Amino acid sequence: MKKIAFVFLLPAHIPHLIIFILSSKKNYIIKDLKHHTLKWKWNIYDLLYSLTFQPEFRAVFYYRIGPLRYLVQWLHPVFLNLYFLTPQIGPGLRIQHGFSTVIAAKSIGKGCWINQQVTIGYTNDVDCPSIGDYVTINAGAIVIGNITIGNNSVIGSGAIVTKNVPPNCTVVGNPARIIKLDGKRVNIRL
Repeated sequence: MKKIAFVFLLPAHIPHLIIFILSSKKNYIIKDLKHHTLKWKWNIYDLLYSLTFQPEFRAVFYYRIGPLRYLVQWLHPVFLNLYFLTPQIGPGLRIQHGFSTVIAAKSIGKGCWINQQVTIGYTNDVDCPSIGDYVTINAGAIVIGNITIGNNSVIGSGAIVTKNVPPNCTVVGNPARIIKLDGKRVNIRL
């Protein structure tokens, strides 16, 4: 059944391919695709398959192509409650099960992985987080305020983070606490 849908929807992706080829963010999209498919190499089939069957990747693709998305989004819409309100997101973004997710940060580094029902956002009109490289934010986590999440950190499911997180650590709970720092078990409140 997927093969039939894939062939049927292929003409809708020709404009997507043209925009991809002409895009100044093509390298970002390729890195997003590699992170999304968990493959080191990519090909056009992977791109078309992900655009067809994976709305999370499609949402990231539309974010990357900017206003051009309005030319093609109607051909293959995204039916997620997934909102990108971040001006700069590094390459290699992976959204897994992006339902009911708000991404409103100052910036997000490369290689980040964000799960469903995550809120990254403001505590007032101007204060929002900066997310480092290779950060994982698990399901239901809330990261808000003028804070920094360090590189290679993991925010556990359901954690509520309102304070700076150092690099290379795992944070869980409410109130948030560090349970792993530089590969060692710890118990430090933020």
